[in-house]
Amino acid sequence: MDQPSFVVTGGARGVGRSIAHRLAQDGHVVVLDVIGALDWDDPSIQLVSGDARDPLVAREAAQRGEERGPLSGWVNNAAVFGDAGLASASAHDVLGLITTNLALALTGCHVAVNHYLHHNRAGAIVNVSSDATWSGGLNPCAHYAASKAGLVSITRSMAKELAGYGIRVNALAPGMIDTDMGGDAGSALGGLQIPLGRYGTPEEVAAAVVFLASSEASYVTGAVLNMSGGLFLDR
Repeated sequence: MDQPSFVVTGGARGVGRSIAHRLAQDGHVVVLDVIGALDWDDPSIQLVSGDARDPLVAREAAQRGEERGPLSGWVNNAAVFGDAGLASASAHDVLGLITTNLALALTGCHVAVNHYLHHNRAGAIVNVSSDATWSGGLNPCAHYAASKAGLVSITRSMAKELAGYGIRVNALAPGMIDTDMGGDAGSALGGLQIPLGRYGTPEEVAAAVVFLASSEASYVTGAVLNMSGGLFLDR
């Protein structure tokens, strides 16, 4: 039986890199990223370099995956982080962040769904949102929080729309994860108390993605898994 394939957007660095390597244990992975080359050598992982918001690029990633094995999972991980509040950010930066984080995911969802339907196949989509959906962000950033809340809305709406086709759509909402992108996001907040007492790791996020993309989660759709070490408990 052919091994499945997966597409991971933003899979070259940080959390996406861990997701790609973990999924590669179960099949073939296509990393869709803006970088020109991967800095690791894994025969189960290949790169499609380009803007994931471009449907042509996204479709190429789906096709490249299908050539290696039946595409069964699409992970919308790529995103940019806002390090300035709405009042101090430029209009260009606000629009760019919203466009990147939401348009990228919508393009990925659209391409994945049409690929599954074309092949008359069940499949999974996993959207990487954020605990900022509920908290507004530890360093308040309305446009970032709005983009991640939008992913939750996309997840729930598509789960309802696509359940009859056997296509599952789920999301996870990480909090403080130890990466270059977000590892020090709470450093200025001396009163920050994570109930589990530490930041999460990219490997822990990857494990949750693998579960949601797998047949082990065959009865799970429309779910949003909070991975904030318990920060959400006070809200």
